[in-house]
Amino acid sequence: MDAERIAVAENCLHSAHDGSLSFPEIVGKLLAAGFEGYTVDYRRNTQTYYLPDGDSVAFDMRLSAGKVAATFDTSEVERLVRWAQANPENYSYVAFCEKAKAAGCAGYIVSFLGRRVLYFGRTADTHIEHFPN
Repeated sequence: MDAERIAVAENCLHSAHDGSLSFPEIVGKLLAAGFEGYTVDYRRNTQTYYLPDGDSVAFDMRLSAGKVAATFDTSEVERLVRWAQANPENYSYVAFCEKAKAAGCAGYIVSFLGRRVLYFGRTADTHIEHFPN
């Protein structure tokens, strides 16, 4: 993968954590750079970005408090997604990550092609969120 795309992906990761870009802005930048999606893995603490040709780049994420709970709480994950979408003053991606892990979310897959995010737990329970129109 070329250095420019790596820099875009890394900037998007850091921008999510510091709050300088919203999820729609991050999606726009990644799409413009040719990415088709990414995966967040809370157990490995990594984020991997994928190109259509199969190439990928992975980064370590900033550590967030807590461990992934054993039970996947679908309603809490859905509530957290709504909180993130509303983007209130008290929202931060770091807090989202911590609360998602406490709700049993082990990670999520963002598919730009499918226009959805699939959240998954340690037992492979899932919750799917479609991108708003």
